[in-house]
Amino acid sequence: MMVRSGNPVLRLGTLIFAVLSLLLGAGGTGWPQSAPPALGLQEQGPQTAPPPSTSAPSSPPAREENPGLINEMGKLFDKLPSILPPIKSPSETMNDLSRLATPSAMVSGRMACPASSNGAPDCKQAADQLCQSKGYKEGKSLNADSAEKCSAKVLIPGRQRKPDDCRTDTFVTSALCQN
Repeated sequence: MMVRSGNPVLRLGTLIFAVLSLLLGAGGTGWPQSAPPALGLQEQGPQTAPPPSTSAPSSPPAREENPGLINEMGKLFDKLPSILPPIKSPSETMNDLSRLATPSAMVSGRMACPASSNGAPDCKQAADQLCQSKGYKEGKSLNADSAEKCSAKVLIPGRQRKPDDCRTDTFVTSALCQN
């Protein structure tokens, strides 16, 4: 039915009536949802209903699990608090921020990174030394530079270069220092 009235209130009333009648009319029964197909399994003959239980009439019958979209969304919302991280109190948040905002300064210089026990350069120790030379307690390396240092034997014409003639030195050139 098409309403062609010039009155917008009449149009709105007709639209609301149509929506309500659809909602109330469809509220009684719904379309059945089919169970998802079992992959790789075949049915073994007709299924029989479970025998009726002789439970006390005071307890309501157990609700059947409905595998619909709304039910699955409900399960998701039930699991949501365990998925999310715990909410911190304002005092805990301020403590975290104060730890991040400790006074620090960026310093520049050149401090050699000593070799650690595995042969790699230890630039944390060099950053600490650079910061201590500027009056701070400790530091983190921000920028590093490396250079190859060779012996004078490399400059001899016609001499074959050997693996132990040169070594690579690493230097911390800037560090973030804290008290």
